[in-house]
Amino acid sequence: MKILLAVDGSSYTKKMLAYLATHDELFGASNDYTVLTVQPPLPPRARAAVGKEVVDSYYADETGKVMAPVAEFLARHGIHAQSDWKVGPVGETIATVADEGKFDLLVMGSHGHGALGNLVMGSVATQVLAHSKVPVLLVR
Repeated sequence: MKILLAVDGSSYTKKMLAYLATHDELFGASNDYTVLTVQPPLPPRARAAVGKEVVDSYYADETGKVMAPVAEFLARHGIHAQSDWKVGPVGETIATVADEGKFDLLVMGSHGHGALGNLVMGSVATQVLAHSKVPVLLVR
């Protein structure tokens, strides 16, 4: 099975990874995993003020902060995964990557860093569910 893991470094990402590691019958190492993080775009004025190099460095640093612990966790559990990152509207971008990559399943935490306003389900999760044609497993 081709599985996309959407991560943002939040506590719900950690819960999702723990769920993955404890359900070998569903998520064994034989699956094809891709880990995706999406960085929200900086405002155009900020990008223009600091320049492309600084912006690119910022995105790379933020991506590394999210991806490094995830890669370490997956390696400890014998799961090999490709990694990818994008910049854009988070929910829509995750859904687009899942659809265009022809993934069989998208797994993500139910909330993330930007979920203060939604009590039952985070705003990114809501956007992903609204835009994705791929089945989504939300881990709370």
